Amino acid sequence: MTIPKFSHSSASFHSELKRRINEYFKQTGTDSTGNYKLYLKAIFLVTTYLAIYTHLVFFTPVTWLAITECIVLGGLTAAIGFNVMHDGMHGSFSKKKWVNQLAGLSLNFLGANNFMWKTKHNIVHHTYTNVQGVDDDIEARPFLRLCDQQKFYKIHRYQHWYFWAAYSLLYLWWVLVTDYKKYFTKRVGPTPIGKMSLGDHLSFWGFKILHAFMFIALPIYMLGFQAWLIGFLPFALFAGFVLSIVFQLAHTVEDTEFPIANVDTNKIEDEWAIHQLKTTANFATRNRFISWWVGGLNFQIEHHLFPRVSHVHYPAISKIIRKACNDFGVPYIEYPKMRLAVASHINHLKSLSRK
Repeated sequence: MTIPKFSHSSASFHSELKRRINEYFKQTGTDSTGNYKLYLKAIFLVTTYLAIYTHLVFFTPVTWLAITECIVLGGLTAAIGFNVMHDGMHGSFSKKKWVNQLAGLSLNFLGANNFMWKTKHNIVHHTYTNVQGVDDDIEARPFLRLCDQQKFYKIHRYQHWYFWAAYSLLYLWWVLVTDYKKYFTKRVGPTPIGKMSLGDHLSFWGFKILHAFMFIALPIYMLGFQAWLIGFLPFALFAGFVLSIVFQLAHTVEDTEFPIANVDTNKIEDEWAIHQLKTTANFATRNRFISWWVGGLNFQIEHHLFPRVSHVHYPAISKIIRKACNDFGVPYIEYPKMRLAVASHINHLKSLSRK
């Protein structure tokens, strides 16, 4: 399909929003990037991750404790992705470019690839959020139908029952299938991924081999195939579910929209910032543990409007954004409790389970 464009206005909502946010950072005298709290959290997450991995592979505990540690390791995988990699890839982890690059490189250690992610997430998803045929993040066929523009299959009649199982496969599918698909097709949906340098190719294959060695070959050698499989599946499935559900609660709920470009002009009706507000939702923003664990991505509205602002600032700027939305009559979608967001997502899937 042809990639659509957005409408523009000389007196745009986005311009006023940027002015207010810039004024906030100017008045408070703070940088929009991460602070010592983020760096301490990053050190804690990475250190704990390495410690649990080492304990599991080289000092394997009894079965019940080992499985528990594997689930925790899956949760830490998602947490490092949310807190370290995500801010790093958006250039908001630190003021220093090399620190952001290092933080972003953590994605490669986790089994995926930062080059593919940059196109898929930073460029495509953040620009064309919830646009069917462009935003690869709402493409889950044939297992799931996430918007009414997608083709209906009979299996979708039950998607609001089995969705959790499909979401659990995300990490495995991402690491073992979709990265390679993007690498060889050189595309994310209709969007080219850009020319890869020799270093990009070496990084892709080098880290894929390293990850396969650390999480498949070495554990099998140390523990045997059966013990590895019993531990690897809870780890990978839990990581996949957490990564999936955070995205779904932010974009595929009852109140979010899936805009369609005008057939004649190939333009989205709204300007980009308003488009983001109509396609994105916050959830459980007062839950400190969830905010800590998911790297502020429950403040998804703030992240989509200001991706180069670190998530440590989202609670503060959310008040400014909410006020601006009220002033301009623009929707600000938020579910105060996670259970309400989950219920809305299930209702959304159920509404799409029929033709």
